[in-house]
Amino acid sequence: MRRYVWILAASLALSNVGCFVNQYSSDPNVRMDQLLNQSEDLRQIQGEWRRFWMNDQPSHLTPIRVHGGVGPGG
Repeated sequence: MRRYVWILAASLALSNVGCFVNQYSSDPNVRMDQLLNQSEDLRQIQGEWRRFWMNDQPSHLTPIRVHGGVGPGG
């Protein structure tokens, strides 16, 4: 019984590696488009993460106070 459990665990682990089913197309033009889209998505994750945690807001510890609302320019 243990042997079958190990075989099942090994087959599940190897099936998730990506060796059996290719992630990208075999056509070089389509593959380049897929890679460019994926790299652009990964590049934009940092900005989304900072917006989620509100790290992109002005710091309240600076000596220059920045009001975030709409008001007269000056």
